Amino acid sequence: MRDLLLLCPQARDIVCIDAADVAGRYRVRYVGSDLDQLDDFDPASFLEECEAIPADGVVGTKDQSALLASILAERRGFSGPTPQALLACQHKPTSRGIQQRAVPDATPRFAVLDGDLPFEVPFFVKPVIGRLSQNAFRIDDAADLVDLQEIDRYTTRHGEIAALAGASPDLAHGFLVEELLTGLEVTLEGYVHEGRVTTIGVTDSVKYPGTLSFERFEYPTTISEEREAELSDTAAVVLSAVGFDGGFFNVEFFVPDEGPARIIEVNGRIATQFAPLVQGLHGRSTYEALLMLATGEDPGWHEGRPDGVGVSYVVRVFYDAFVETVPDPENGLELLIRPGLLLSEQGTNDAQSYRLAILYGFGETREEAVARCRARAAALNFRLAPAPVR
Repeated sequence: MRDLLLLCPQARDIVCIDAADVAGRYRVRYVGSDLDQLDDFDPASFLEECEAIPADGVVGTKDQSALLASILAERRGFSGPTPQALLACQHKPTSRGIQQRAVPDATPRFAVLDGDLPFEVPFFVKPVIGRLSQNAFRIDDAADLVDLQEIDRYTTRHGEIAALAGASPDLAHGFLVEELLTGLEVTLEGYVHEGRVTTIGVTDSVKYPGTLSFERFEYPTTISEEREAELSDTAAVVLSAVGFDGGFFNVEFFVPDEGPARIIEVNGRIATQFAPLVQGLHGRSTYEALLMLATGEDPGWHEGRPDGVGVSYVVRVFYDAFVETVPDPENGLELLIRPGLLLSEQGTNDAQSYRLAILYGFGETREEAVARCRARAAALNFRLAPAPVR
């Protein structure tokens, strides 16, 4: 029995690890709380407490908790990605610079926003440290730049954690400008063990029409196996250049009809939202593989596409409202809001919408899986009242 620490768990972690059926091999201890739910957090004191807990490995599943886990792993001699490799993924200007040198054809034009327009509008702008498309915008008029705001608590906390790995806290602040990309948006997920990259699979991302907000994620992808191999090769080159090893990663791409795929971003962590899709179709959990990597083991994942299709569906609204009631909990449903608050007072959301829930559905065909998710979403009993005028 190996003892594993999972730092700052989100609710999904506990559900997915229970479903992974690893209790006979790993004793997982959850340490701390989801950082997105905390106003105050002292990373130095937290890591000091973690150093005293008996363990054989450590993991985190969000950007900040993964960075904390890498710092702790380095201090205690555990397996896992180095803090420097994770910071090179998470700090977007650094990541883009590495991509530009390693895979120039897959890297869009970019520049740090320093007051002068680096190139003509339209373009895309996002925080140099960000999450879930928060404060990321398409800019069609340079005047819109005056309204840019950082995610204050998130960026400040990231700077505090990064400082424990020797980075300057100031690097967490600022915005990156990138050229607009087109094509099918996909995510390639995999892991690196002793320098060898293994691809778990590729998931398609589908947005609500006319928005930048994701409606659903479909696994496996619709792109050809040849195109998928191109993405895997690109990811392998970038991860080697970053120095990433001993952990899970996911790389987001735009895949056009013609020409090379272009990287959106590189994430040095597991794609937790896709874990139920992978387990439902492959019969094996990515969380199991994550725990194996944390103890230095090779997960030995068998690469290849599964039969059937799984969908992770995001229930959203595009207006603020007061939450009066939410549905009762049920299997395969993640409730992201609670009654008694405005939507704008809770949750983690993009600039255009508010997430209510995430649900999962499967089918023999893509159309069947999507239809099941939409029907289930329509049946959910959310009662939202108009937001009061202030």
